[in-house]
Amino acid sequence: MITLDGKWTMEGLSRNDNNRIKNYKELTGFINSIGFLPLFKNNIKGFSVEELTAADSWWGGNSEEDPWEWRELIAAEGSVAYGKLFNNKAGFVSKEWYPIFAAYRRDGYDFDSRYEDGLASRKCKLIIDVLSEYETLPSYELKAMAGFSSKGEKGFEGAMALLQMQTYITVRDFKRKRNRKNEEYGWPVAIYSLSEKLFGEEYLKSAYHMEAKAAKEEIIKHLLGFFSDASYEEIAKCLK
Repeated sequence: MITLDGKWTMEGLSRNDNNRIKNYKELTGFINSIGFLPLFKNNIKGFSVEELTAADSWWGGNSEEDPWEWRELIAAEGSVAYGKLFNNKAGFVSKEWYPIFAAYRRDGYDFDSRYEDGLASRKCKLIIDVLSEYETLPSYELKAMAGFSSKGEKGFEGAMALLQMQTYITVRDFKRKRNRKNEEYGWPVAIYSLSEKLFGEEYLKSAYHMEAKAAKEEIIKHLLGFFSDASYEEIAKCLK
């Protein structure tokens, strides 16, 4: 994505390109085949939803062809993980690869043990404690219930991004707020849950026997099979 004349311009494909991904079902299938996919262009050529879809299809509000809308459909469907997963930026990880991704990002720690060892902040614990009591919560309710406000805790967005990167929480859906007349208004808001509530605790922890370094190596080796022109270091950078 680049800025031209003050406007965002997507670096995608032409609508006439038969190789482009045309709908969210195709995108889901591609994510499942490759395992990992950032939403926006990054340092690995071709490794993003942006570069695999029509450049002029974004932010049009048409769920049939708008990749920005597809992320909402995919999150709601629940077969693929979506959230801030690559360098604090949005992307997808398949169910097949999520346990190995969690082994890499969590380094064998459940959140409670991470907190007890002094490796997690109080801000993150406030969020986890609230989410542990609910199946899902919209971000604005979670923020208030965890005590983040102008007069309370600060740094909600940063803590949420970190917890997604560490695979402790994930986006489950998007919903618009409702007013007192029960009318929808505003932009769709992300709905979150603990990642264990998406894929199941036993499954998510099924690769905990792997050390973080070994899990990272397996992911990089896998992606090198798709992006042979990329170096080990380039893929490692993208996975930070």
